[in-house]
Amino acid sequence: MTKLTAVILGGGRGTRLDPLTRLRAKPAVPIGGKFRLIDIPMSNCLHSGVRKIFILTQFNTESLHRHIHNTYRFDHFSEGFVRILAAQQTSDTQDWYQGTADAVRKNLFYLRSADEHIIILSGDHLYRMDYKKFYNHHVEQDADITIAVKPIFEHEVKEFGIVKADENSKVTDFYEKPQEKEVLDKFSIKNELFEKFKMDAQGRTHIASMGIYIFKKKVLFEILEASDKEDFGKGILPDSIKTQKVFAYFFDGYWADIGTMRSFYEAHFELTMPVPRFNFYDEAYPFFTHPRFLPASKIYNCQINQSLVSEGSILLGSIIEHSVIGIRSYIDEGTFVQRSIIMGNSYYETIKNRNLNKSQGLPNLGIGNNCIIRNTIIDMDCKIGNNVQLINKDNQINADGENYAIRDGIIILPKGCVIQDNSII
Repeated sequence: MTKLTAVILGGGRGTRLDPLTRLRAKPAVPIGGKFRLIDIPMSNCLHSGVRKIFILTQFNTESLHRHIHNTYRFDHFSEGFVRILAAQQTSDTQDWYQGTADAVRKNLFYLRSADEHIIILSGDHLYRMDYKKFYNHHVEQDADITIAVKPIFEHEVKEFGIVKADENSKVTDFYEKPQEKEVLDKFSIKNELFEKFKMDAQGRTHIASMGIYIFKKKVLFEILEASDKEDFGKGILPDSIKTQKVFAYFFDGYWADIGTMRSFYEAHFELTMPVPRFNFYDEAYPFFTHPRFLPASKIYNCQINQSLVSEGSILLGSIIEHSVIGIRSYIDEGTFVQRSIIMGNSYYETIKNRNLNKSQGLPNLGIGNNCIIRNTIIDMDCKIGNNVQLINKDNQINADGENYAIRDGIIILPKGCVIQDNSII
């Protein structure tokens, strides 16, 4: 894979994942109890033999930069590298990235050192893909651009850019998030095409762009230098189909765009299933993250059902159902956690810390006694007192409070927040 370089897009402000993105870039958001979103494309790259990786970032980048620096280091004798390209003002431009294509365009100077082909990846997708197969398809077709596509049902079409492809997988049309019925009909795919690429349609009628592309480097430079379009999906790809050889690469494994709070929330509960569609438990294909060397979790007199408990946690006399418990989590006696994501803590409190908390009238790090936590996402390093109820008592769909937010009926506590004893949200 020496002829393929990866560019991972760090995303914009991440407003759809607010407040999880208030203090961090979207790719740095924790997922699955111990990982970060950026670990997904990074691990896919490493397993696929892609060792030259650029990461384009813009907002709240400190924690992402720290995670990358602490996790992904190549030795001096390999040809690989990971380079973070943060948005910056130069003599040529004083603007922020305006979209996915604009972000790449503003970094063409640095990408001159890239290989003959460049794979464009998103930093907020959950999937496992062998980019070698994708790349081989791209080369076999002698494609200028290859778009990874996934079969979807008609009711899902309005959320995606959809693709029309012929029997040879050549893309003939592209439409971003169509709403009109006549467009849906025009872009429907026959079962014979699915069968040709060894996929069971299962009632699915369209193919959607996954936001993953491989470009010939020369073609990518020519297109971006000749066009001022800001996004690949909305501008670059529809225009390129008219002038370039664009092909589709059919993929039918698990893939989820977790750029919204609801999709992020639901993706976690799929992980707690006995046989999840996305599997972190594949020894031949592990996902990498920062090694923390934490002790085993300590669980005392608890009832835990269909949940993930990450290392270093201390759970005392609690009931946990259908939840994901992150690293170094502390949950005290009598607390009930249901359908919630507890992201955990970045450190342990000492006795001295706890005495200081007491003198200042603050709860300890973690979750206190006799709490009810239901349909909630608790970000890192939160302090939740005793007898707290996080239950969305007013059944709100979207709301903002002093130290919490509600999105799609899900309560979210931002990083480092404090909830005092006996609070009800």
